[in-house]
Amino acid sequence: MTGGVLAVDAGNSKTDVAVVTADGEVIGAARGGGFRPPAVGVAAAVDVLEDAVRRAFAEAEVDAVTHVSACLANADLPVEEEQLAAALHARAWGATVDVRNDTFAILRAGVAEPRGVAVVCGAGINCVGMLPDGRTARFPALGRISGDWGGGWGLAEEALWHAARAEDGRGAPTALSSTLPAHFDLPSMQALIEALHLGHIPDPRRHELAPVLFATAAAGDEVARALVDRLAEEVTTMATVALTRLDLLAEETPVVLGGSVLAARHPQLDGGIRDLLATRAPKAVPTVVTAPPVLGAALLGLDRVGAGPEAEGRARAHYAH
Repeated sequence: MTGGVLAVDAGNSKTDVAVVTADGEVIGAARGGGFRPPAVGVAAAVDVLEDAVRRAFAEAEVDAVTHVSACLANADLPVEEEQLAAALHARAWGATVDVRNDTFAILRAGVAEPRGVAVVCGAGINCVGMLPDGRTARFPALGRISGDWGGGWGLAEEALWHAARAEDGRGAPTALSSTLPAHFDLPSMQALIEALHLGHIPDPRRHELAPVLFATAAAGDEVARALVDRLAEEVTTMATVALTRLDLLAEETPVVLGGSVLAARHPQLDGGIRDLLATRAPKAVPTVVTAPPVLGAALLGLDRVGAGPEAEGRARAHYAH
């Protein structure tokens, strides 16, 4: 398909793909499973993409496109992007392939041109920035070893730590010592600790505790509120550093907030981020993105093939439904 784009947004839990014509019309789409190369290997992870791609191609009645724009979870380092780009190129879905971290999809979905900064806080936390000339700012986002703090998983771990210490007397009192176990219908932190340690509550369910933390903070608990304030500080710090690296502090620049934690618009967190940005990066224009990330992957692809603003408008209109 001349000028056509295959857009791929692959996260840890699900993959969305779309086939988009050069004028921005979405003519095929499919959803697949999670993309986890560290767990299953690159080949098996790309096989998951292949299933969704083939279904989208069938709907679009094509067997290849001009360009593949893939925004992938776990593409955190340049060497990983290169390895994944080679793996996708070998599948012959398109003549050219660009692989980026999936945070770039959220950024592009939330801006009118490839210029701005995005902070994403879902299961983990990440931040990227980009300019139309191709310059980018980013962080490794590999967890604590790369200096990260936050994300749903990290918030749950912090909440558990404070709640455990509150119950046994090592830490300050907090309502988290009752709200966290109550979420699982358990009577105490001791019971919750045992259930987690023995596997009676599967590890992935720890993510459920982040909303409990925010609800406890909203009820006025000081320990929970301090954790929310710390996350606002971390989000603001990442955004400010990215803006500084791209020389955008003095220019009006969008700062896109995405991921499940930020998209929930918790008043304390959302307000805290906006207040801190107003002080440290007063030209920043924070906004919460609501468009699906696969739109961002599609727009990056349309940028690459030289499509105009009409094509972007058509693609955006498709995902506004």
